[in-house]
Amino acid sequence: MTALAKQPPQLVRTRPLMTLNGISKTYDDVTALDDVSAQVYPGEVLGIVGESGSGKSTFLRLMNLQETPDSGSYHLDLPDLPDNLFTLDRFERRMLCARQIGIVYQNPHEGLLMTHSSSGNVAERLLIAGERRFHVLREKAQSALEASEFPIPRMDAPPIELSGGMQQRVQLAKAIALEPAVLLLDEPTTGLDVSVQALVLDTLKRLQQERRITMVLVSHDLGVIRTMADRVMVMRRGQVVEDGLVDQVFQDPQHAYTQQLVHAKL
Repeated sequence: MTALAKQPPQLVRTRPLMTLNGISKTYDDVTALDDVSAQVYPGEVLGIVGESGSGKSTFLRLMNLQETPDSGSYHLDLPDLPDNLFTLDRFERRMLCARQIGIVYQNPHEGLLMTHSSSGNVAERLLIAGERRFHVLREKAQSALEASEFPIPRMDAPPIELSGGMQQRVQLAKAIALEPAVLLLDEPTTGLDVSVQALVLDTLKRLQQERRITMVLVSHDLGVIRTMADRVMVMRRGQVVEDGLVDQVFQDPQHAYTQQLVHAKL
């Protein structure tokens, strides 16, 4: 894999940028999350791993304010925000996410208008945040696409005409267009060829190092987590079973489920 070398995590940290406490979520009779808590520090990359149905994607959707939990709180250490973001109404959530929380989905259809131009997809985020000047929309969309290493001559091509890797780059450009405080990544390399996956990871790592973007990365691929993350949470059946520095958890897993995951990848 050609991804950039991972920088060691910062040992001296300030207070957390993101704090989620006691998050529980049930769908009908199925418990998706059971009293899950997490903290993410400025500039940190938190990886979340676990089998399908472990609750990791539900947790990410809650971070993106797409849903409201049955119980628990969510705080971002940014000016003029309430102690619990789940108290925000739908419009307030949309505006906050447009400005401060970017997301890249596993399936580009969830994050993009597939028949609109790629530049238009990026500009949509800027429009939501209130920008109306065409030349500014165009310039900022191009800048974000360049940062995601998207080929600018194709910036007016719709995502439906692009490869999976290029679609992910459009999603990434849209997510970072307003330089959000947090970038959420939901299985961003799943389904991509190994070479394309490596290129996408290179881009993510470069952006994280250059801009110190705080990231939360959900993946079932331990190699992706090892490449990108400083710290990892292991989830099973809606609970966190292990949490620690990536190298520590992968080299000396303590929980039986984590041991099973790690050994299965050896």
